Amino acid sequence: MVPPIDYETLRLIWWALMGLLLIGFALTDGFDLGVAALLPFVAKTDAERRMVINSIGATWEGNQVWFILGGGAIFAAWPFVYAVSFSGFYLAMFLVLAALILRPVGFKYRSKRPDAAWRSRWDWALFVGGFVPALVFGVAVGNVLTGIPFRLDGDLRSFYEGSLLGLFHPFSLLAGLLSVAMLVLHGASWLAIKIERGTVHDRARRFGQIAAILSILLFAIGGLMVARGGMGFRMTGVVDPMGPSNPHLMTMIAAPGAWMSNYTLHPWMLVAPVLGFAGPLIALAGIRTGREALAFGGSSLGTLGIIATVGLSMFPFILPSSIDPASSLTVWNASSSHLTLFVMLLVTLVFLPVVLLYSAWVYKVLFGRITLKDVGTNPDFY
Repeated sequence: MVPPIDYETLRLIWWALMGLLLIGFALTDGFDLGVAALLPFVAKTDAERRMVINSIGATWEGNQVWFILGGGAIFAAWPFVYAVSFSGFYLAMFLVLAALILRPVGFKYRSKRPDAAWRSRWDWALFVGGFVPALVFGVAVGNVLTGIPFRLDGDLRSFYEGSLLGLFHPFSLLAGLLSVAMLVLHGASWLAIKIERGTVHDRARRFGQIAAILSILLFAIGGLMVARGGMGFRMTGVVDPMGPSNPHLMTMIAAPGAWMSNYTLHPWMLVAPVLGFAGPLIALAGIRTGREALAFGGSSLGTLGIIATVGLSMFPFILPSSIDPASSLTVWNASSSHLTLFVMLLVTLVFLPVVLLYSAWVYKVLFGRITLKDVGTNPDFY
């Protein structure tokens, strides 16, 4: 069977879909992580903390679908990327999963006992379940921008030559803090529209303002470090977008500053970093003026812009290698076969709208603010 869509176009579509799924995860489960990271600071009493927890209690499981879809898409559409990233980042991924596992346990067990110390320990466990994944995801992105220490041998076997502690260098930590600030802003904006106005609402707004300012500053500093810090890779020689997926058939080199070249070649890509700055500014304005929907929309735009900036800056690279640039994985050399991408696209065209429609319906049904009175009277609340 010869697919009716050419190989180059399918590769571009799946590169865009991978970005869409990652952004979908950040926009949905991202505010769950942000709310969990804010929990011990915006809510002081048990009733307040239960109100914050239940602002995400009904949707957090469904939001994690985007995380699963993203991992599945990488596995099926970009097998080289999946193999290198999930093996190289194995310990970091384990750290993320261990933190994420704390969330369902914390939600289910926190209110099983009336003991204050018991509930406080679970509240901090939920904080870890929000803060650690947000930080590690950002650290991972920072390492991708600087290059991953892996190489491919002649049989395309991957060898990772880094360590867990080696992932936490200055730039990656800055990226991790940006991720935390971005998601805390998103979480604070969610709390502003989801819980009743009052003391907790006001605390969330204050933390949201701080997170918005930090998001702007850290994004700007990160951009300067990318532009002037010697980061970037470039493809040289003949590039065949229709060729087989084999990194050894292409020539790639480290090229300091190359991550900024796409904005010269394709000025429309500047929309992404503009949104990365404008989104937090809009969110900040919305928080200060009490326009919660504007704040949430701004935090969403900022999240979209920051993540899109990474993908567009690196294109066509997906996972560059810092120790052997010739082993770097790109859109043109790391995908599944032509037929596989086409069949997967057909499946996606059927099921992705179903996921979107169902998610929209769930949020419509659950629309409305949660109050302290609800916490005391609703038997289904955590």
